[in-house]
Amino acid sequence: MTKYSLRARMMILILAPTLMIGLLLSTFFVVHRYNELQRQLMDAGANIIEPLAVSSEYGMASHSRDAVRELVSLLHRRHSAIVRAITVFDDNNEVFVTSNYQQHGDLLRLPAGVEPPQALASERHGNVIILRTPILSETWYPDEMRGKALKPTGNPLGYVAIELDLQSVRLQQYKEVFVSTLLLLFCLCIAMLFAYRLMRDVTGPIRNMVSTVDRIRRGQLDSRVEGHMLGELDILKNGINSMAMSLTAYHEEMQHNIDQATSDLRETLEQMEIQNVELDLARKRAQEAARIKSEFLANMSHELRTPLNGVIGFTRQTLKTPLSATQRDYLNTIERSANNLLSIINDVLDFSKLEAGKLVLESIPFPLRATLDETIVLLAPSAHEKGLEITISLQSDVPDNVIGDPLRLQQIVTNLIGNAVKFTERGNIALRIDKRAQNHEKIELTLRVQDSGIGIAEEQQSQLFQAFRQADASISRRHGGTGLGLVITQRLANEMGGDITFQSRPNEGSTFWVHFSLDLNPNASSNPHALMALQGKRLAYVEENAIAAQATLNMLSSTPLEVSYGTSLNALPDAHFDILLMGMPVSRQPRAIPAELLQRQLAIANSVIMALPSQMLIYAEELKARGIDACIAKPVTYTRLMPIVLELHTRTLYDLPPSTRLPLTVLAVDDNPANLKLIGALLQEQVEHTLLCDSGEQAIAIARQQRLDVILMDIQMPEIDGIRASEIIRAMPQHQHTPIVAVTAHAIDGDREHLIKAGMNDYLAKPINEQKLALLLARYSPGVVHESQPVPHLQLPSLDWSLALRQAANKTDLAEEMLGMLLDFLPDVAQQVEQFMEEKDAQRLRDIIHKLHGSASYSGVPRLKQLCLQLEKSLRQQEDIAEFEPEIFELLDEMENVAREAKRLLAR
Repeated sequence: MTKYSLRARMMILILAPTLMIGLLLSTFFVVHRYNELQRQLMDAGANIIEPLAVSSEYGMASHSRDAVRELVSLLHRRHSAIVRAITVFDDNNEVFVTSNYQQHGDLLRLPAGVEPPQALASERHGNVIILRTPILSETWYPDEMRGKALKPTGNPLGYVAIELDLQSVRLQQYKEVFVSTLLLLFCLCIAMLFAYRLMRDVTGPIRNMVSTVDRIRRGQLDSRVEGHMLGELDILKNGINSMAMSLTAYHEEMQHNIDQATSDLRETLEQMEIQNVELDLARKRAQEAARIKSEFLANMSHELRTPLNGVIGFTRQTLKTPLSATQRDYLNTIERSANNLLSIINDVLDFSKLEAGKLVLESIPFPLRATLDETIVLLAPSAHEKGLEITISLQSDVPDNVIGDPLRLQQIVTNLIGNAVKFTERGNIALRIDKRAQNHEKIELTLRVQDSGIGIAEEQQSQLFQAFRQADASISRRHGGTGLGLVITQRLANEMGGDITFQSRPNEGSTFWVHFSLDLNPNASSNPHALMALQGKRLAYVEENAIAAQATLNMLSSTPLEVSYGTSLNALPDAHFDILLMGMPVSRQPRAIPAELLQRQLAIANSVIMALPSQMLIYAEELKARGIDACIAKPVTYTRLMPIVLELHTRTLYDLPPSTRLPLTVLAVDDNPANLKLIGALLQEQVEHTLLCDSGEQAIAIARQQRLDVILMDIQMPEIDGIRASEIIRAMPQHQHTPIVAVTAHAIDGDREHLIKAGMNDYLAKPINEQKLALLLARYSPGVVHESQPVPHLQLPSLDWSLALRQAANKTDLAEEMLGMLLDFLPDVAQQVEQFMEEKDAQRLRDIIHKLHGSASYSGVPRLKQLCLQLEKSLRQQEDIAEFEPEIFELLDEMENVAREAKRLLAR
């Protein structure tokens, strides 16, 4: 919008009304004078034509043209300024007399058939006005008509037409317009004079005030408005001057305050500088205290875990011996108490590492379903003891092969499920994993734990994620705990790129959501045909609990099995099934299974699998003796169920019982006698030769004397610690590649990365878990195959057609197609193996052997499969191809044997 100055606005407001009024008056005056002059002309014409009509009556009556002509000519001459022609017409509309024969008469003549006018009439034709008036016969005297023609009969006798010229008044009209314009301009000049005087008296002082205010704005507070002003302007001037004086006083006061504040600030800064020095000293003292605390926690970890290692280990060993019921109960109580104490120690140490920012998540490949299943199996007994049904459900679109920290994921699940079990007295506890988002590198997952427990009041929910706090003091006294579980879970979720949320109401249960992300494992092996043998198999599933049934049905939907579900045996369709999966209800006091129920189960299915609560697993051997094929602990999971189902329907011919002890010589080093004794007892059950020593010097001496397969090395030992002892042993030629495993209770300083960099091959935390020890020993056992314990490959045939048929669900066409695809793949594999051997590229050689292993798994070539498996694992442990050349050449020979046997078979 255009902004006008006050001067322009005043000019417009003054001149605009004057101009509008002048224009209106001038227009009215000109129009009025124009019409008035035209009316005067017509009046003059009427004054001419009407007397002429009266005077022409005698001439018309006596047909005397000369008399009428003289009269018309006289009038025309007298009024020639406005009259252009005068014509008299008789009653036949013919020209009787005219004053201007040169003028065209048709304009004055009435059109044919039109009666003469009865009174004065006018017409306008451009700049000409035509007036017509009738000639009437008023009297008639016979004496006057003697000897003359008779008077025409009838009225009118004719009419007179006169042509008036408007040009005669045009000049007068122009004069009137000119005079009006001069008057308008004169009025405008007078208005401009008054406007200028008004603006000088108003806008001048205002500009002076604006200039003064601007100087005051720029800081010239001594500026004042000067000059004489009228009315309100003088009041405004006084107000501005008063404001300037007030601002001057305020500025002086403010400057004084600023000076005072500056002085105070200078003193404060000096004090803050002193405080900063003191804070810096305090920070250094706090850092030193934190370092001392970390060392204290590390030492306490070692000191607490060391006796716990002996307590838990020897308790488990004692439980394997014949005991009375009372003794077994006491030992179980000791083991549970020790595990609870160990859990508390782990929580405190984890919280300390999180607070110190020293908790580093691992990034290793692991199977997601097996990891969660392992956790649920450990937590299920505590839920089943309270009569709670616990379920796990992983959606089919959640990948199984991921990369992350499985231990921390298990810790999150353990904390959430443990809390759910702790605060739930009846009902269900459900674990569910859903996919939120996925790209080619990462996947975002949502872990949900829902229970039907006591819930959390709204006013107590704000305390839920505070360290060493629980929702309610009474709950804390009733259920116990450190109050660190959810805090650690929240921190771990944040470390894994996610968060934790929850929703809870008193007496309605709670639901916790944990969002986290994992990396995808692009190199994970997969067996897309692993479930092919189950195609067309019918499975009957019986489960009374609806939530547990839904979780299992979701899992079974991803298999080729034809599933029929019922809440009881009677609810199943009347048919015979290949497999019956029977879920027994969870109860605080489980009862023995009736014989009638077992007979009905065996009658409707070829194979029966029973899903039992943890308390009922004591009946597992008895149930197997009575005809049940397998028993698994609830909840039913894919990881534990499908291997059993495949075992029942795709048995191989080459299964051997697992060996009792591995052919290994293991050296265990620990300065604590109890720990050393426990490790020795565990090793005697799993390996053939065990050597024990209690110091680093003794371990070095034994390593110099003989060759060792695995060394279990304690880290914290007097004189020579485990890291230094490992470096000395590693320098020996015969032990350059000997696996050395760190065994330590150090949970903070002795982290995995530090130990691996120090030369360790692996890490085993105290207290030692028997299963983890067995897996670790199997990992470093040369030449031992750990997949279902198959027989040595030298005893396996190159091609087993019956095995190929079983792997192809007894479909001959499919078996021949799988074998043909393997034959087409073998030449390419042989070429690449030779190329990678020449290039000494162990990574690519391992990848191509891994692909060959996958192809050999479904083609009935057991010896080739075992060779691939052994060679692949060897290359993963060591990348020196030269050490495995004999095995590689053996693999190439076996590929030729397979090709030869397959061609002979397919040619039949």
